[in-house]
Amino acid sequence: MTAQCVANRLMSTMVPVDMTASSARATRWGLAAKLFAILTLLGAVAVLVTGVLGYMRARDALQESIYNQLTATRKSKARQVETYFRTLRNELSQLAVSKMAIDAAREFNAGFDELDRSDVPFNLRRQVGDWYETQFLPDMRRVLGHEPNVNDYLPVGPAAYYLQYHYIVANPYPADRRKLLDDAGDGSAYSAQHAIYHPLLRAAATSFGFFDFMLADPKTGRIVYGVDKEVDLGASLRTGSYRQSNLAAAVARCGATPDRSAVCLEDFAPYAPSGGAPIAFMAAPVIDHGQVIGVLVAQLSIEEIDNVVTGDRRWHQDGFGATGEAYLVGSDHFARSGLRAFYERPDQYFIELKQGGQSDENIEAIRRYGTPVLQQRVATDAAKAALAGVEGTGEIVGYRGVPTLASWGPLAIPGIKWALIAKIDASEAFAPIYKLQHDLMIVGGLALLVVIVTGAWLSRSLLGPLRELTAGVTRFASGDYGAKVPVRTRDEIGALCTAFNGMVEELRDKNIVIENKNRENEQLLLNILPGPIANRLRGGEKNIADGFAEVTVAFADIVGFTALSSQMPPASVVSLLNGLFTRFDEAAQEIGIEKIKTLGDAYMAVCGLPEQVPDHAERMVRMAIRMVHITQEHALEHRVALTLRVGINSGPVVAGVIGKTKYIYDLWGDTVNLASRMESGGVPGTIQVTRSVYDKLKDRFAFEPRGQIDVKGRSGVEAWLLRI
Repeated sequence: MTAQCVANRLMSTMVPVDMTASSARATRWGLAAKLFAILTLLGAVAVLVTGVLGYMRARDALQESIYNQLTATRKSKARQVETYFRTLRNELSQLAVSKMAIDAAREFNAGFDELDRSDVPFNLRRQVGDWYETQFLPDMRRVLGHEPNVNDYLPVGPAAYYLQYHYIVANPYPADRRKLLDDAGDGSAYSAQHAIYHPLLRAAATSFGFFDFMLADPKTGRIVYGVDKEVDLGASLRTGSYRQSNLAAAVARCGATPDRSAVCLEDFAPYAPSGGAPIAFMAAPVIDHGQVIGVLVAQLSIEEIDNVVTGDRRWHQDGFGATGEAYLVGSDHFARSGLRAFYERPDQYFIELKQGGQSDENIEAIRRYGTPVLQQRVATDAAKAALAGVEGTGEIVGYRGVPTLASWGPLAIPGIKWALIAKIDASEAFAPIYKLQHDLMIVGGLALLVVIVTGAWLSRSLLGPLRELTAGVTRFASGDYGAKVPVRTRDEIGALCTAFNGMVEELRDKNIVIENKNRENEQLLLNILPGPIANRLRGGEKNIADGFAEVTVAFADIVGFTALSSQMPPASVVSLLNGLFTRFDEAAQEIGIEKIKTLGDAYMAVCGLPEQVPDHAERMVRMAIRMVHITQEHALEHRVALTLRVGINSGPVVAGVIGKTKYIYDLWGDTVNLASRMESGGVPGTIQVTRSVYDKLKDRFAFEPRGQIDVKGRSGVEAWLLRI
């Protein structure tokens, strides 16, 4: 029954018999207008309800996408930090059991004891004391914020005075290059041994990325050697200001542990000899005939970890937008990495800290030390949950006192208890939703305005467009985001139809944005994993691990890149390395090589998996040749000295996917380890291969035998150099 019929039926039951024709028509028009107004109002309500539901669905979808992205980023950075500590632990443990470390500990202990039994001239003591007054104490005053007691830091004993005079006070090199002094030229037995072992230990510290490298005598608790020649050289870890330091704790633990596999890690804390900077210590016992004769101590700077977590402070490039970041929190609820707001908006950062309830003492300490690390307290719900061993996501109040979306979880690092949190401000995360909400309010206002102004007078001509609008709303509510309503008039209802079409189109655009984000995530998966492996993951396979009987693995490293990069601006270093590795990637794709990963200036690749090829060794050798030539060309183009060293080995490996949301495809096995040793034990500018590679390709390429060489972890390994 039509609306007009309903109106006529209603009027026939209400109008008296003697009603005139004109009054009857007026009544019918009034009923029709009211009916139209009701129908229009219902249509407007349907539009609003549908818009709200669409808004809620879009908000939930966007929030889930953001949580997934934050979690993937957090897990990726967590793996990098854990790998960093695991690598340092392995390197330090292997170095501590080496003959060089044992001999160095024995000789430095003996030389130090001999100096400690001798007298030190008064003039020498006075010059050391003057140096502390003029060079060391001013920095300590700035860091501590009060006048320090010089007696808390002065050397203890003749040996400490003697060594600090010759290797610090009288050192001809500036403070940041004191480690370049190999022999103080004083004729002492200590300096004779220093000239032998210092270049080796200095090279080891540089190679492993240690901030400083020290040897301690566990019997006396004295620092008998240090690479960087800071004021802790000769210091006693059992008296004075060093007694409560994390260095003293690390030496005490490892000094009482005659276990060659033991590694003692102490969390970051302000360390006076390094200007109050946050320093952690990793120690390993040096054992000779079952006795701990020394403790090898690596001093770790927060900068390496900070660069990993903050992405070298390139938050925009890491996909964190304008307010997102990832940061570390220690078990004491203080930051262990830099915080974005401190570096980008320091004035606003301190204002927000004050508003968020941070104490004046903490804020002043951050200003004084010039870093929020170990000074910024982070006691958010996310930090508490992660330190309790719980992973999760949610909307919380961040350390600046503003609402944030965050993903949190603990780190698996033996010896320390840390949490990693990735977050973005809710205002930035929900900006598209807030825009959608504003648009929905405008559309709703327009709909109500149309009902009020035109509903009573245009019922007959607008019932058709209203039905079309209702049908379009129904289709939209059922999930048809392509629904559109034809605009048949230029009046208010036409404007309502236009507004509805605009709302639908904008919602569709928002959905397209979300779908594009999903496609970007899919492309990111393909950039991380080989195509066949990614397909298996999409197919629902969870535990992917395969054994390959015969593949060829290559490691390449830029010789001396660390020293080169220290002389270049950070942006130039990244641009140089990115350009070179991009050309490596292009060559790998052409030849059929699978890139596994890069670590610093090292490049790892494999041929023969996940799809096996019979000529994997030949392809990899040709790839290595291309890499050497590419490096030479790149060096000429950028006018820098670059030399590549490549190691290649063939054999069986195990390959698999690690991770849940941020995957990584990696290789394991003795084949991988030996390929790495071929690189590290090779000759700069050459390609070194093992017997397995040589036997496969000796008839196709020219090789030069090196004979049997010793590499880390094994001796008597046959090696050949490829003639390029």
